[in-house]
Amino acid sequence: MSTNDAEKNLVGMPPEPKKKRKFTNPHSYFIIILLILLSVIATWIIPAGQYQRVEDPLSGRQVVDPNSFQYIENTPVGLFDAMVAIPKGISASAGIIAFIFIVAGGIAVVKSTGAIDAGIIRLVEAFKGKDLPLLIVIMFISSLLGTTLGFAQEMIPFIALGIAMATSLGYDRVVGFHIVRTACWIGFAASTINPYVVSVAQEMAGLPILSGMTLRIIAYLVFMGISGWYFLSYAKKVKNDPSKSILEGYESSVDPKTFEVQEEFGEFTGRHKLVLSLFAVGLIVMVYGATKWEWGTNEMGAVIFITSVICGFVGGFGPNKLADEFSKGMVVVTGGALIAGFTRAIAIILESGQILDTIVYGLSQPLMQVSGAVTSVGMLSMYSLLTFFIGSAAGRAAATLPIMIPLSDILGITRQTTVLTFVLGGGITNMLWPNMIYVLAFADIPYDRWFKHIWKLALYLFIAAAVLVSIAYFISYGPF
Repeated sequence: MSTNDAEKNLVGMPPEPKKKRKFTNPHSYFIIILLILLSVIATWIIPAGQYQRVEDPLSGRQVVDPNSFQYIENTPVGLFDAMVAIPKGISASAGIIAFIFIVAGGIAVVKSTGAIDAGIIRLVEAFKGKDLPLLIVIMFISSLLGTTLGFAQEMIPFIALGIAMATSLGYDRVVGFHIVRTACWIGFAASTINPYVVSVAQEMAGLPILSGMTLRIIAYLVFMGISGWYFLSYAKKVKNDPSKSILEGYESSVDPKTFEVQEEFGEFTGRHKLVLSLFAVGLIVMVYGATKWEWGTNEMGAVIFITSVICGFVGGFGPNKLADEFSKGMVVVTGGALIAGFTRAIAIILESGQILDTIVYGLSQPLMQVSGAVTSVGMLSMYSLLTFFIGSAAGRAAATLPIMIPLSDILGITRQTTVLTFVLGGGITNMLWPNMIYVLAFADIPYDRWFKHIWKLALYLFIAAAVLVSIAYFISYGPF
């Protein structure tokens, strides 16, 4: 008891109640550092192992020889080397980090002209009382970009637009994030013709490219039905009672005006329309280049930069004003952008410790002890876990399909079913793993609150995927 409390007791006054310690949300960097340390520990515990890589004569890619796994001398990673992996990860992620900065700066320039805000106000007025159809349309468009074109980072420029629209309709930032980025995740998870997932996997399995389309379309519709219900239920709950938002009580360090529609821009002028038209043309060029010419983040970032500069001048900015607004936009996402490099450090540590192949080998062995639909669901579970260690769909394909395809042949599972487990399993948990924290930064959504909110949807989708791959097994999903 403190001296003050003792004095109060002497005069008959009750002591002041002790203040409860307020729970502080764990910072994104704290979570990543913790995962880096766990990765270091794993390199000391898990034996090092290695598959031999050989060139696939059909695709020319380096793939794993499934019969070549052997344990090798351990190469555990020390604490200092783990810290060195952080700048290495930032360096290795320079492309995506630069893309994030340029996109954020470009969006800030276009938004500061007032064109986006005035346009959203006009759109909201046009859909007054009909915001549900607007949310559904945007959600499906976003998901189609994921399921057909394999969009992921490419959706970052649209996050700010979705949030501004959602908040202007009376929802929270999470709803705006859902209808744009999460919907795209769902589409990617249920890829129908996504070349980065479906085509790569089918080519490695020796299947006709884009074969088995019917069941993948059904999977997409099932995923969107479940997700649409989840998104819209949350949106309705938040609109009826804003305190139900997962962001309630969250103390953000980001200026709320960053995500709000600014009413002072007033009328939707001809200049605003021209700015938005130019911006739309830039986005179309970016999408076309990514699909037609196989552009990466460097080329897309260049298009966004050029477009934002043109929009700034058309919006009435001088060079100094344009540079100032661009800089402000980049400052907002600095923390989130660099997290992309920090998460890359995890993969570098696991590769240095030479335990990635051991993890793949360990996950594949239990599947050889069971058969039938159980094995299919096991493969689905394995890919859901592997997404944590190997974020790239192409990387997962190269590391695992050379093992899973021969395994499926032995167990009497069609190769098309194995590809389906690869597609669905590798996409669902993308919404959970910390490698997407930097995307949440664009909506200022803390990872811990996001995880608590989204894990149920991931579980529902996993159950749906398990049913779908079981059906695939029983119908001998093919052609083979």
